[in-house]
Amino acid sequence: MTSTDSPSLTTAGGQPDTSKTPPAGSTRAVVGVTQFKAAFTRYKILALAVVIAIVWVFFNYLTDGDFLTARNLSNLLRQMAITGMLASGMVFVIIAGEIDLSVGSLLGLLGGIAALFDARYHLPLPVNLVAVLAIGAAIGCFNGYWVAYRGIPSFIVTLAGLLAFRGILLGITHGVTVTPISPGLVAVGQSYLPALIGIILAAAMFVVLATVTLRNRANRRTHGLKVPAFGLDLAKIALTGVALAGFIVVLNAYRGIPTPVLILLCLLGGLTIMARRTVLGRRIYAIGGNLEATRLSGVDVQRVKLVVFGLMGAAAALAGVMTTARLAAGSPSAGSLQELDAIASCIIGGTSMRGGAGTVAGALIGALIMASLDNGMSMLSVDTYWQMIVKGTILLLAVWLDIATGTKSA
Repeated sequence: MTSTDSPSLTTAGGQPDTSKTPPAGSTRAVVGVTQFKAAFTRYKILALAVVIAIVWVFFNYLTDGDFLTARNLSNLLRQMAITGMLASGMVFVIIAGEIDLSVGSLLGLLGGIAALFDARYHLPLPVNLVAVLAIGAAIGCFNGYWVAYRGIPSFIVTLAGLLAFRGILLGITHGVTVTPISPGLVAVGQSYLPALIGIILAAAMFVVLATVTLRNRANRRTHGLKVPAFGLDLAKIALTGVALAGFIVVLNAYRGIPTPVLILLCLLGGLTIMARRTVLGRRIYAIGGNLEATRLSGVDVQRVKLVVFGLMGAAAALAGVMTTARLAAGSPSAGSLQELDAIASCIIGGTSMRGGAGTVAGALIGALIMASLDNGMSMLSVDTYWQMIVKGTILLLAVWLDIATGTKSA
């Protein structure tokens, strides 16, 4: 009878055949790499928080304590708010497997339009804001139409927009700064919340986050899913409370929460809910994860991509208004190369260039890292070319880390 057993792993002399058995050291290395990938994917936000702490301590040491003053941290957060707004929209574009190179020029154009509406046509502030946001969303949908319905690569469409939108801005402003800007519009970018209101908002945010965490535990238990240890969730709630308290204490030590930072936090909350709790959010991740499978499942992929670019346009409009308000003028050079900071923020924050993975919170942490580098190196009077070299190197390392860890989850 012929044996059906698997071939014996022995040599002709009866000795064990080790030619096909991986070395023990190699096996341990593979297991170690796998564990590192899993840990990095699970604790990515925590790893980024550690990076921020290291960067802040480093610059605080080199600036003799000036970096971590309340005034500088307040300015740092105001500085990152605009990049964070762009990154909040860019993260969904990248998750969907696309790219938008036009957002810097679009920011400048929409900021210039807001300045013209205010200085030349004297539109009331609410009308101005709604009009600029609508124009931004329409331009974003225009980009999305060419990508989704005409099949032109987003790289080409938005590269054309990068050039065209900057040209339109120079045309409508005649290459000169638009002034004066009304106090109401300036206040959008330069005002601060009173200390008491900041404390109330922080307390409300803590209650909401704690409630959501506990409700998630209950939902997972109801559906028979694995529930994390209660101590772990309790520690997460406690750390959130400590972080919010420190955030409020530091900002109130200067002048309070900057209005752009408050708007950015509202944007974070709204877009995070959209990403995690809505059909649109799940479809965006599905498109980036597997486009063909998503299409075959009946999802209107073209419409979703159109909406994603429209969202990016609205985010650029908001960032443009904030830029004009912060500068108290409409500058023809506003937003120059800011698309690179937005993309870098997303990648550093864990958004995968392959699509299908990323979070708004991660993108904002990435924006904070970029702003911290800009702020710290400026305080140290580091030459501009060195600043560009450092930021470019960090972006390259972030992409390499994404590829090396093979992250593909949201």
